[in-house]
Amino acid sequence: MMSSVKIKTNIVIVALLLLFSVPAQAAGGGDFKQVNINVHDKSALQRGAVLFVNNCLSCHAASYMRYSRLGEDLGLSEDQVRETFLPANAKIGDTMTVSMTAEEATAWFGNKAPDLSVVGRSKGANWLNAYLTSFYQDENGEWNNTVFPDLVMPHVFWEQQGIQKAIFKDEEDAHGYTHKVFSHFETVSEGSQSAEEYQRTIHDLVTYLIYMGEPARIQRESMGIWVLLFLAMFTLVAYMLKVEYWKDIH
Repeated sequence: MMSSVKIKTNIVIVALLLLFSVPAQAAGGGDFKQVNINVHDKSALQRGAVLFVNNCLSCHAASYMRYSRLGEDLGLSEDQVRETFLPANAKIGDTMTVSMTAEEATAWFGNKAPDLSVVGRSKGANWLNAYLTSFYQDENGEWNNTVFPDLVMPHVFWEQQGIQKAIFKDEEDAHGYTHKVFSHFETVSEGSQSAEEYQRTIHDLVTYLIYMGEPARIQRESMGIWVLLFLAMFTLVAYMLKVEYWKDIH
C-alpha cells in the first residue's frame, strides 16, 4: 500500500516538473531575460496604456477590462480617460472591444486576433518582453518572430525598433541530426528609437499588460502590507498575553 502511494506521488511530481518545464522548452529563440515590473509605477502604466490603445486595440480586444478602471488605478480623471483612451462612440463604463469583426480578421490575417485581457497572466513579463523584441524580417521580406515562429501578426513597432534579421546556426542534437538554431539578431535598418529607448517603450507596454491581467493586484499588494503589519502586531500581543497567562503556572 505504501509503495503504491509512493509511486503515485512520484508520478505527480514528475508530471508537475514536466508541466513547468514546457514553457521554457517551447519558447524558442529570443532574449528571455528577467524583467522587473512594478505595477505601482503609474507613469509607466499610463504610457503603457497609451501604447496599448494606439497600437494593439485596433486588432486585439481586452474584453475583461473597462475604461473606467484606467482612471481608478492609473490616477487619471474621468475627463483624461475620455480624451486619451475612449473611442468616439464609447462610454466610460464600456469594455475594451474592437470594431474589427471576426470575419474581417480571418479574411485579413487568417485568424481572429486573440483577446489580450489576461495575456499578462498566461505568458508572464519575461515572455512578453522577449516576444515584443524578437520580430525580424525573413528572406521573403515577411515578418516573423523567434519566440512565436510563423505568426501572421506584423511588427507593429517596427518604425520605433527598426528592422532586424535573425541569424541561425546549425546545431547537432544528441541523435546526430542537424537543426537550425537561433543565434542572434543583426540590424538591417535603424528605427526612430535607440535600443535603450525601445526597451523602455516595450517595458511600459509589458507593465500595462501585466497590470491588465490582474487589475486587483495593485490593491491586493497595497493591502497585503497592512495585513502583514497587523499579523505581526497581533502575534506580539498574543505572545504577551500567553506570557501573562502562564506566568503563575510556571
